[in-house]
Amino acid sequence: MAKRLDQVLVIDIEATCWDTRPPWDQISEIIEIGICVVDVKSLKRRERRSILVKPQRSQVSEFCTQLTTITADMLVAGVTLGEAVRMLETDYNCRERLWASWGDYDRNQFHRNCKDYSLEYPFGPTHLNIKNLFSVALGLPRELGIDAACEHAGLELEGTHHRGGDDAWNIAGLFCWLLDRTRGQD
Repeated sequence: MAKRLDQVLVIDIEATCWDTRPPWDQISEIIEIGICVVDVKSLKRRERRSILVKPQRSQVSEFCTQLTTITADMLVAGVTLGEAVRMLETDYNCRERLWASWGDYDRNQFHRNCKDYSLEYPFGPTHLNIKNLFSVALGLPRELGIDAACEHAGLELEGTHHRGGDDAWNIAGLFCWLLDRTRGQD
């Protein structure tokens, strides 16, 4: 259980991907970790950050670049996943805080890649799926993507969709909007 609820860490990752299956000798790896810190009391987004991660067992495909705008050249200066995990632990106290993402993909990908590299999973056991929460709270018949959810909430999608830092920022905006709406009903 998350011990500190004063801030929520909204995380969005991008990973190597292909238009079909990955090549036989590659795996899907985290290449960007987007973070937006939400102050729960004020419902303000406090920080927008992107950590670029060098893939070790895959290459950035043309499809991946078209989807995310991330190129192999951009990742040359990136950190290893182990270094990124240490940054999350040191800079965000991620084991002690509630973390959230849009769906379960980010949580599952972190688990897979931590196992792939024999790294300890950096987060505590509590994960908030904002995609589920948004849909259930609004009584929607199905889950929406980030762009459709922003449109539904009347929020402008900021930055580049499918970039971790920008998507984390937009997800955090949806989260703040939803919490504000809920608090307004008290």
